[in-house]
Amino acid sequence: MTKVLILGAGGQVAGHVIDRLLQNNSIHLTLYLRNASHLQHLEGERIKLIEGDILDDEKLENAMQRQDLVYVNINGQEDVIAEQTVKAMLTAGVKRIVFIAAIGIYDEVPGAFGLWNKQMIGPILERYQKAASLIEASGLVYTILRPTWYTNNDEVDYKITQKGQPVTGTEISRKSVADLVVKLIEDPTLHVNESLGMEKAGTEADKPGFMN
Repeated sequence: MTKVLILGAGGQVAGHVIDRLLQNNSIHLTLYLRNASHLQHLEGERIKLIEGDILDDEKLENAMQRQDLVYVNINGQEDVIAEQTVKAMLTAGVKRIVFIAAIGIYDEVPGAFGLWNKQMIGPILERYQKAASLIEASGLVYTILRPTWYTNNDEVDYKITQKGQPVTGTEISRKSVADLVVKLIEDPTLHVNESLGMEKAGTEADKPGFMN
């Protein structure tokens, strides 16, 4: 059985990931979130809930014990949480991490959309830049995902780009991001030590369509 710790398990993308992984009986989930009551209905033989703050060193290190993979999907204090997560993983001997960041951390978004993206989330990009750099230098086996702007569209439709390649698409569905996360969890040998941009083809514009 593969044991997976999800940090930020109450988020929307994580919710899609959990729904998909519930169909795989070979995976055991530990769901770490601030308010466990939100997912209380899921607790069972294959799902354990942990309520707490990721910045709680002792609780986080305990949650890491005997895990095979850590999937991190959080908002706020991204650099600090990345540092805490890496430290706890190294202490517990857990090697594989999937981390959701954001487009723009490598200045890979050109043109008007890149300028708009920086204006909208500049301070967040700085935190994700630090987080990604720390993870890349950690010695862990990582995959960093950099989705463009989220939609709630009921679709799985995306393309990926490697670090150093431009990201021009402005939108991607949360279900699409969840699809790649599930693939990485079910086959941890995929996209090892890669940082992947994620976008939906055909959404190239100065900003996401839902912002017009």
